[in-house]
Amino acid sequence: MDLGLTGKKAIVTGSTKGIGRAIAEALLDEGASVAICARDADGVAAAVTELSGRGTGTVWGRAVDAGDAESLQGFIAEAIEQLGGLDIYVHNTSGKPAKTIDGWQNNFDIDLMALVLGAGAAADALSADGGGSLISISTSAVGEHFASGSNSYSAFKAAVTNWTLGQAQVLGARGVRCNVVSPGPIWVEGGDWNRVKDAKPEFFEATEKVHPMGHIGDVGDVARAVAFLASPAAKHINGANLTIDGGFMKRVNF
Repeated sequence: MDLGLTGKKAIVTGSTKGIGRAIAEALLDEGASVAICARDADGVAAAVTELSGRGTGTVWGRAVDAGDAESLQGFIAEAIEQLGGLDIYVHNTSGKPAKTIDGWQNNFDIDLMALVLGAGAAADALSADGGGSLISISTSAVGEHFASGSNSYSAFKAAVTNWTLGQAQVLGARGVRCNVVSPGPIWVEGGDWNRVKDAKPEFFEATEKVHPMGHIGDVGDVARAVAFLASPAAKHINGANLTIDGGFMKRVNF
């Protein structure tokens, strides 16, 4: 299927590695031009070099502290100028789970407020041609209870999910589709499940054993779903939360 992304212009935040990097790659492979960002300037420069020439679009990037409103909004304005417009905004920045007040504040700034402020800065450009797409990366963990209780990560991801889906009514009226992609256990090189496998191999093996697919997912599984939702092929999907977990969670989504 031709997703119709050739010539589209996208911003993907938190995109030099992991799921964000895979999303940037998928959009470039489909012919879009992409602006990327992360905190580490060297990492951004390396990613731009590695991604340049991929697909038919262009890639541009800048170091950004997503928890700083001025930094994030400045990046978005410059990215729109560099790209020559904006069709797709993917919110992927996230802090690590925390127990301290400072840690909770960090999640609030990077997970939730970066979305609210980023979407606000991107809204006019996304709605300019009446066919924009806002996609937030959440987590399937927002739909589960844990013995240790909800931590700052899943709590603010729940807020991200709620706010984004609410914008399906608000920005949707301006032609901007607003959807959420919620990954379950996903393998990322150097990521959380990589560390679990190294530190607790028995737990990792037990997790895969009870997984309906026999293994956890990979970043490409998430990236391809995002590319589809961002594309004209999904032009009537608005206000959806798409779980990418291979059926790992035992819940019924009505």
